[in-house]
Amino acid sequence: MFDFDLRQTLLTLPAILFGLCFHEFSHGYAAYKLGDPTPKEQGRLTLNPLTHVDPIGFLLLLIAHFGWAKPVQINPEAFKHPKRDEILVALAGPAANLLTAFVFAVLVKLAIDLRWYAIPTYGAPLMTILIYFIQINLVLAFFNLLPFPPLDGSHLFMVLLPDRWQSLKWNLYRYGSLFLLVIILLQYYTPIHLLQPLSAAVQAVYKGFFQLLGVR
Repeated sequence: MFDFDLRQTLLTLPAILFGLCFHEFSHGYAAYKLGDPTPKEQGRLTLNPLTHVDPIGFLLLLIAHFGWAKPVQINPEAFKHPKRDEILVALAGPAANLLTAFVFAVLVKLAIDLRWYAIPTYGAPLMTILIYFIQINLVLAFFNLLPFPPLDGSHLFMVLLPDRWQSLKWNLYRYGSLFLLVIILLQYYTPIHLLQPLSAAVQAVYKGFFQLLGVR
């Protein structure tokens, strides 16, 4: 689980930082455009990593390959259509990561056509960084859709649940992070791979991007 590799860390660092920051910025920007001034008042409408990165979550992401950023706080009561708008805000982060992944898939296609990978010294590392941008942003997009706090999928799940199921909502808030931790530990330390569907989705979209762009 904790397999720190300095070279890999340096190559993945740009993608991790941008992916986390653009993800959180997109939540904040969507909330702001839908009528909630909270993200702007808290200075979250920026791509500055110092604003979005949680030190512990970021360190774990580097060495254990899972982690988190500082969640953007919102006030659903400021929205004109609270349930709909909260769903849109929750989806904004994963959508931003999917967009980033596709843009970098286009850059990889361009790099292949222009043979950037053949440039002496930095051609191969450049290609590796571009590919990491795709992979890491796809992982961020799909991982955040899991229905456990503090991930975006928990907000979607809570909004879509009927109000009469308040006890289930409370238990999700209370134990959701624990369930998420158990799933991650099972993934790493047992043959039980509950995140296999997530991995399959990432691989399918990754291949789909390149098929769409005509890369074989």
